[in-house]
Amino acid sequence: MMLRPRWIAALLLALAIAAAFALLGQWQLDRAISSGQVVERTTETVQPLTETVAPDGPPAQVAEGQMVETTGSYVPGDEQIISGRHNGGVSGFWIVSHFVTNEGASIAVARGWTADADRAAAVRERLATEMTIQSLQPLTGRFLSSEAPEVPDDDVDPHTMTTVSTAALINLWANWDDQSVYQGYIVDATAPDGLTAIDSPEPVVEVPLNWLNIFYAAEWAVFAGFAVFLWYRLVRDAWERETEEAEIAAASAAGANAADTDRPRATAP
Repeated sequence: MMLRPRWIAALLLALAIAAAFALLGQWQLDRAISSGQVVERTTETVQPLTETVAPDGPPAQVAEGQMVETTGSYVPGDEQIISGRHNGGVSGFWIVSHFVTNEGASIAVARGWTADADRAAAVRERLATEMTIQSLQPLTGRFLSSEAPEVPDDDVDPHTMTTVSTAALINLWANWDDQSVYQGYIVDATAPDGLTAIDSPEPVVEVPLNWLNIFYAAEWAVFAGFAVFLWYRLVRDAWERETEEAEIAAASAAGANAADTDRPRATAP
């Protein structure tokens, strides 16, 4: 049955359809791979802050983790302690200061880390009393997006901060009156006396999987297999139909022969 010309032609058609489906599946896989490719970024090459991100708006994804530099001055008295910050796997505290760039925009700066709460408070007080509106000074560090504010637990001081949230900090900065502000902060590459430099490794970019394209590719593979299976099913149905017709014909012929045999024959007078 399968070697008959009509079914060979049908097989060639089914294989052609299956090949087309396979090509579509390959295209979907290529789309999944291309959409998941990582764009190489030189995050460790220091770039000007103004060329990396703009104030008063959400930072672009390409700015996340970028080493930046700017010039400006710290605002004394705007230091805050951020608790629950880990450095080398040890929980401790950050000191975050208010920095005003040469262009007049504000940005939070994570100055350093310590594991001791009393030392964190002492360093904050020292920075608040030692610093005045200084002349412009350079700042180099890693830019990170603002974190979401968190409400402290019931058994914790309600003024405790655990995230570097721009929205929360601007409410604590003195004399801040709707100036331009960056929706993020800079982790200073160096730390003042009494603090340890904050661990800020190069960001690891994960390759996202485009599951939708992978699902479509699997669908096309199923369709390709179904095209060949449909050809097989049609051939089998044709074979079963011919076999059944042959059996019926044979049974009919056998019945006719039996009737002829049983019919009485005329005898000569």
